[in-house]
Amino acid sequence: MSITRRLFLKDALILAAGAGVLTQASSVFARVDGKQTLVVSQFPEPSILTNALTTDGTIYTVTSKVFDGLLSYNAQRQPVPRLATDWQVSPDGLVYTFNLRPGVTWHDGQPFGSQDVAFTLEHIWRTFNSRGIITFAPVIKVQTPTPLQVVLTLSSPAPYLLSALSSTDAQVLPKHVYENGNPLTNPYNLKPIGTGPFKFERWDRGVSINLVRNEQYWDTGKPHLDALIFRIIPDLSAASAALETQAVQLASVALSNVQRLRGIRQLQVSEISAPYSPGLVGFEFNLEKPVFQDVRVRQAFAHAIDRDFVVKNIYFGFAQPAYSTLPAAMSDFYNDAVPRYPFDLAKAEALLEEAGLKRDAKGVRLTVFNDPNPTSETLQIAHYLRSNLAKIGVKLVIRAQDFPEYVNRVYTRRDFDTTLITATAGPDPVMGTQRFYASTNFKPGIAFSNGSRYANKRVDELLELGQTELDPVKRKAWYDEFQLIALTDLPKIPIVSPTVVVVTQKHLQDFFNSSEALYGNFADAHYPA
Repeated sequence: MSITRRLFLKDALILAAGAGVLTQASSVFARVDGKQTLVVSQFPEPSILTNALTTDGTIYTVTSKVFDGLLSYNAQRQPVPRLATDWQVSPDGLVYTFNLRPGVTWHDGQPFGSQDVAFTLEHIWRTFNSRGIITFAPVIKVQTPTPLQVVLTLSSPAPYLLSALSSTDAQVLPKHVYENGNPLTNPYNLKPIGTGPFKFERWDRGVSINLVRNEQYWDTGKPHLDALIFRIIPDLSAASAALETQAVQLASVALSNVQRLRGIRQLQVSEISAPYSPGLVGFEFNLEKPVFQDVRVRQAFAHAIDRDFVVKNIYFGFAQPAYSTLPAAMSDFYNDAVPRYPFDLAKAEALLEEAGLKRDAKGVRLTVFNDPNPTSETLQIAHYLRSNLAKIGVKLVIRAQDFPEYVNRVYTRRDFDTTLITATAGPDPVMGTQRFYASTNFKPGIAFSNGSRYANKRVDELLELGQTELDPVKRKAWYDEFQLIALTDLPKIPIVSPTVVVVTQKHLQDFFNSSEALYGNFADAHYPA
């Protein structure tokens, strides 16, 4: 074993013991301070713990255990009850009635009810959440005829709405905690009060986020675990080492390590190629920059990307090439007949010549900054593109930064040329994709909105039509045309759709209890007796 390897193992054990003494019982379930505990490797460290206010995916894994949604989604991505026990939709698609589960309490003991749902929809989702701003735009009236019933009246049909009510897409906040003051600065963003199977216990910055069992959870007998610890482990190799030593029981790891970890007897590798909300990685342009207003320049960048190389050498096969604004996993909407830009450096260089970008004495036509979304794969893609672009006279300057600075630079200050962005595209185009292309969703200060400042009148019309069309055949036709135009205009170059890969100890069972996968609530997770 090398010195580096020994240090990884040592660090993993130190991290696992940070919030208590971890032992491995003879029955092979983990215990911390005598409690049956699931230790999860977490990185990046979240900035807040209430995703109702943000679409920052780094917090979903944690907050989905603290908050239940009105609905969850089974393996076929069909809605199933959570905080709502049943629901009815009027024949014209304009009235949604939700009956809420009786006897549910917030973690501070206050009763959960219809006023919480109404308040969060009207004052949180439609104001601060880049997905919610679009998702709930058609809602013109929210009524609470009883403490356990919510009635939504819409101005136009919203065929996607029942797909938008998970704890990650539509997290209900307690009205009594958030109704006064600025929600963005509410101290309970850092010590959340939810209704979910696990309660917030403490957050030791840089070390761990600790949750404990909610003894008053509405689903009798659950959760099975006493505690969840999200250990902050910035190094993915250290996360792999922690799995090997059983210091953690679940982790996302460096994809280069997955095949090796498959060979370790106590570990299980789970792959999810089409989860509830598949992801998409793309190269996005700031269209306020004059040089990128020439589509030939954008096309040149597209021809400089070899997707097969990225899949094989950066994702180690755990991704699929992406050619459209929607990943192929969203088969109900995907259009394969869009303009494609095959890897062709000669074509890329010719396009730059046509655009009037000549090489200078050092052979450089253009110098461009790139700000990759701070995950290991996007940073690697940036370095790969830097090499390719250099061959056609483009100098790509990569700026690495932490997640809060990335969001501030791209979506608030707008101090960027290009960005590599990874984001969920579904489960419906209205929820995951429209936010990046609708001109009305150019909203500085709102993360993961229309950062490119793309505006096309026909695209706006198509997105509005798709948002309200109840006929699935007609709806797909609108999205087919949208994809065709977006791939012609090319404000963003799709690159890959990653496969979700999770490595666990084999004795951990039923941690995935919905198509939300890691974003499920872990109420069913348990170790064998």
